[in-house]
Amino acid sequence: MADNPHNAALLSLLGQAREQARFFGELGAESIALDKAAPSPEAVTMPVKDDAPRRPSVPPAREEFMFSARAVQSPKPYVSKSTGPSKDLFKLAAPQPSVAQAREALEDIWRDIGDCTRCGLCEGRTQVVNTHGNRNARLMFIGEAPGADEDAQGKPFVGRAGQLLTKMIEAMGMKREDVIIGNVNRCRPPGNRQPTLEEAAICRPFLFREIAAIKPEVIVVMGNTALRNLLEVREGISRVRGQFRDFRGIKVMPTFHPAYLLRDPSKKRETWEDLKKVIEYLESTPAKSKS
Repeated sequence: MADNPHNAALLSLLGQAREQARFFGELGAESIALDKAAPSPEAVTMPVKDDAPRRPSVPPAREEFMFSARAVQSPKPYVSKSTGPSKDLFKLAAPQPSVAQAREALEDIWRDIGDCTRCGLCEGRTQVVNTHGNRNARLMFIGEAPGADEDAQGKPFVGRAGQLLTKMIEAMGMKREDVIIGNVNRCRPPGNRQPTLEEAAICRPFLFREIAAIKPEVIVVMGNTALRNLLEVREGISRVRGQFRDFRGIKVMPTFHPAYLLRDPSKKRETWEDLKKVIEYLESTPAKSKS
């Protein structure tokens, strides 16, 4: 029975479906629509009414983020050699204590990271991709891990998803130079797969040290992997997005990953609502001293 070629093909398809579901889940999707039900580009270019006049006005750059990007073909997801998704996907490792020093500089952290070989991701990466941007920023964005473009250039979010993130930042009335951007993991996983719990647990203490050194007032976590590793919550991004959380005294806004917005532009409206809350908080709160 097990040698039946039809059974083998069915098992292979089931395995691929599990990995595909895992891929979509880590981009922030709670459900997946069929292609025929996907919104057309015209459907996502309808004007959006702002029913809250007290909120900041939307400049043209913000409208460009909300309506200009179209859905694109994503790369084929990485398919592991396992027979199914790891049970670790739904478990959470014990939190790692921060080892940040009071006046630690980012250069000190990056020197500690060095040409890191602490986990197996070092075998396939081109270079370590550290957090990049304005070290005095009030706002920080955190994603999952570098992709192919980031691995080649050595900077986070410079590929297609990074270009959309730039539009998001400009829509908020800022530039990339005004914010700082990082990832939970610094090395590209093979095939852009999700980092394992072990890989994330090894890398994220360095992110915690960077956060302590930068002291941002707001962190935007993008997608499930960043959400679960920073806040250690079990809910998916669709359930907790739009609600401020706390990370060691810092406000955290969970929202969708830009890569998911490229797949489903209809979620850009919800993402914009999340970002408006961040704008409101920053505009209504005096900047804190970083001394």
